Amino acid sequence: MDFRDPFFLLLVFAVLVVAAILLVGIGSFGRGGEFNRRHANRLMRWRIYAQGVAVALIVLYVWLRSRGAT
Repeated sequence: MDFRDPFFLLLVFAVLVVAAILLVGIGSFGRGGEFNRRHANRLMRWRIYAQGVAVALIVLYVWLRSRGAT
């Protein structure tokens, strides 16, 4: 794990995006109201897409590291 590795930083950014979308979704669900009614499903779809990208990047990162690529 090298914090200067651009691919690792991209992976961390992808995970943080997933966490941010999740927190916005949980916050809007907890408050309820018009925003939640209008955007709950959209936020869930965005989270699923972002999570898929993040998981794919994690798998690719682990695979590249196991092959000795930097």
